[in-house]
Amino acid sequence: MSELRTTLVQCDLRWEDPAANCRMLEETLGELGGDDTDLIVLPEMFATGFTMNSREMAEPMAESATVAWLKAQARERGCVITGSIAVVEHGDYFNRLVWARPDGSLVHYDKRHLFRMAGEHERYAMGHERVIAELKGFRVLLSVCYDLRFPVWLRQQPAPGEHFEYDLLLCVANWPAPRRHPWRILLQARAIENLCPVIGVNRVGEDAKGLAYAGDSMLIDFKGEALIDEPRDTPFVRTASLDRGELDAFREKFPAWRDADHFGLADGVGF
Repeated sequence: MSELRTTLVQCDLRWEDPAANCRMLEETLGELGGDDTDLIVLPEMFATGFTMNSREMAEPMAESATVAWLKAQARERGCVITGSIAVVEHGDYFNRLVWARPDGSLVHYDKRHLFRMAGEHERYAMGHERVIAELKGFRVLLSVCYDLRFPVWLRQQPAPGEHFEYDLLLCVANWPAPRRHPWRILLQARAIENLCPVIGVNRVGEDAKGLAYAGDSMLIDFKGEALIDEPRDTPFVRTASLDRGELDAFREKFPAWRDADHFGLADGVGF
C-alpha cells in the first residue's frame, strides 16, 4: 500500500509582505523536495499573516505572484505544496487554500467559516464547496482554521456504496495562543470521529495587531494520537509518513463507520 510523506512547516510570518515571506520560506525549506517528502504544508495566509486588509493585500488569482511562487516551488521541488492566501476573483475576496502540484495544476478551497470575531466575514466571501484533493492513494479534505470548529462541515459523508469520503483531513491556521487548547483538542477530535489522520499547521510569533501564536502544529493519526507534536512557539520543519495500509487495517478492525449517521446541511449546501 502507498505511503504519504508529509512535511509540516511552522514559521513566523512577516506582516503583509508576500515577497519577504516567500523568501523566508524558500530559505526555511532549503533543499527539501520530492526525495524527502510528497506534501509540504504552510500555514494559513502564509504570505501576509491573518490580514483583514483584503482590498489592499488580496492578489488577483490569475496574476498572483504568490500563486506563481507556489507553482514554481511545486515544480522545482517535485512535490505538492499548499497553504492559504488572500485572493480576489470576479470582484470577491477569498481566504483561499491553494494546492499546487508539480505538473503545474492547481486545486483550491475557499474558507467556509469566516472568523467573525476578527471581522473576517466582512472582508472576505464565504466558500460554498468542500474540496478533496488526491495524492498517492490518499483523498485529502481541505480546510482552513476556523473550519475546524464545525464538525458537520468536516464530517465523512461517503457516496452510496462507499464507506469513506476521504482519508486525510488537512487544516492550515493562524490560531492565536490564548485558544491553543481548543486547537489541539479539535484536531484530535476530528481524527477520532472521522477515522482518519489529521494535519494541522499553525504559525508562531506575533502579528502586527499584537496577537501571539503558539504553533502547536500536529500530525494526528487515525486514533487521535500524535505522530508530530511540537507544543512550542518556535519555527520548525518536520516530516513524517502516513501508511495507507495501516489506515485501512484500522478501519476494518474498528468499523465505527458502519454506525455513522447520514445527513445533509439544512441551508441547502449539500455534500
